[in-house]
Amino acid sequence: MRILLVDDEPLAIGRMRVALDAIDDVEVVGSASDGEEAGRQIAALDPDLVLLDIQMPDVSGMELARRLADAPSRPELVFVTAFNDFAMEAFDVDAADYLLKPVSFERLRIAIDRVRRRRALLDPDAFVRAGPARPDRRDGAGCGYDDGIWVPGRGGAVRVPVEAIDRIEAARDYVLLNTSTKSYILRAKMGEIEQRIDPKIMIRIHRSHMVRIDSVAGIERPGKGVLRLILNDGANLQVGSNFQANVVRALRL
Repeated sequence: MRILLVDDEPLAIGRMRVALDAIDDVEVVGSASDGEEAGRQIAALDPDLVLLDIQMPDVSGMELARRLADAPSRPELVFVTAFNDFAMEAFDVDAADYLLKPVSFERLRIAIDRVRRRRALLDPDAFVRAGPARPDRRDGAGCGYDDGIWVPGRGGAVRVPVEAIDRIEAARDYVLLNTSTKSYILRAKMGEIEQRIDPKIMIRIHRSHMVRIDSVAGIERPGKGVLRLILNDGANLQVGSNFQANVVRALRL
């Protein structure tokens, strides 16, 4: 995968290069310090992915993303920023992911893997389009839990089935619904989302994380009283001490 780095901070560019050196089958083909230069680099280098800061001189990362919206072969975009004020706009321009600085190497790798899956699919959002799927069960029928979550999107809203969500993470004033190919962002509190989802399907493991039980691929106990879950996308998440008893019961450990 050919990657272009765009950030007006040289230290941020350097850190990304170091992180990407540890990921197989990626190549940094260039870098840019503002949106105008990045546009020229994209046209000349045709990268597969652009890791893009938002607040930059002259042309911002968001403005560049809007300019690229109608391009015949637009690269995948992953925003990397210190600010969460633009989160809704980022997903409105169909960004594959939105990373808040400082970005951990593991979180960056997960974003790269998501981009790989998106590129491997001809229609990556087919399974989350609104359509004649089974209705949400919020009227007291059945188990009383939602089987899909509506998320604002470009020109309307998209319905994300709970069964497609691998994990949910808090991002300050928002939650990210992470599927295998994309993150969807919703302005909501984690506690509110937890009440809407069947605990037999997804469990709260930390104040900032919920995971789909079927997405847990491994368990680590690195020390006394410490429990970590390895998910099928490679994420390594520590279970909060207040949530360990529920996790143990849910996973039948």
